[in-house]
Amino acid sequence: MSSPHASPRPGALSVRRLLPPGLLFALPFLTLFALFMLWPLGHGLWMSLTDQSLSAHDPSFIGLDNFTEALQDAEMWRALGHTLWFTALSTVPLVAVALGMALLVHTGVPGQWVWRLAFFAPYLLPVGVVSLLWIWLYQPDLGLYNHLLAVAGLDQVAWLSDESVAMGAIVLTTLWWTVGFNFLLYLAALQSIPDHLYEAAAIDGAGAWRRLWSVTLPQLSRITMVITVLQILASLKVFDQVYLLTKGGPNNSTRPVIEYVYDVGFTGYRLGYASAISYIFFALVVLASAAQYAAFRRREK
Repeated sequence: MSSPHASPRPGALSVRRLLPPGLLFALPFLTLFALFMLWPLGHGLWMSLTDQSLSAHDPSFIGLDNFTEALQDAEMWRALGHTLWFTALSTVPLVAVALGMALLVHTGVPGQWVWRLAFFAPYLLPVGVVSLLWIWLYQPDLGLYNHLLAVAGLDQVAWLSDESVAMGAIVLTTLWWTVGFNFLLYLAALQSIPDHLYEAAAIDGAGAWRRLWSVTLPQLSRITMVITVLQILASLKVFDQVYLLTKGGPNNSTRPVIEYVYDVGFTGYRLGYASAISYIFFALVVLASAAQYAAFRRREK
């Protein structure tokens, strides 16, 4: 029978010397991260250097030919332009509306739990349900919006089949669906503002609007930066609602770059070329994120 004070086995001591305790705890996560993130990234980069296809199982190494072709692909640049246009149209309302909703709830309006539920509940819905709901709302003959236009004596609108309004319809759907997440972040930030700041402003004679501009909004500047960055990154990755609502139409006028990657890879069978486009887009997103981070750092100084 071994003593309760027996020394650990030599093998266990050697493992502890090689691996710090913190790394041992993180090892399960690091293993999954390498398996489901690092390996796919490396494999996708290798694919972008080959002529990999769904119809061929023996790809050949072609170097940077896919990247050269992608940079000269007018359809890729057009899809990238649609992505940037969607990002520009959606980011401002998704930040501003979320702030307004949070301020409304934070002021103490009656039935706060109802407002919070109503504002956040759409975010919990799957994209398929959201898209189906809004397709019905956008129906030319039976949809609610065209019915309201008819009641007001206005012409009906082909929400999802008119190139001039299709992107706006997608932005409106995205706003209703995802603004609840930004609302929740703003509400948490509002609740963390110290009360003594408002008390000091009231003693100085500041009214409600002056407290909003001089106390609330400056205190929310950091979370506004965070929400803006997160929203830009989320908008750049738009795919699901566009594909379900319009499939990139009409005439590819709403097709984002991720849908173009999907079309090239799984409709055109060119996985290598689709991977190259993905990495070009990834590089652009990284550059945009770095520029935003640098701009925010300079602003804080």
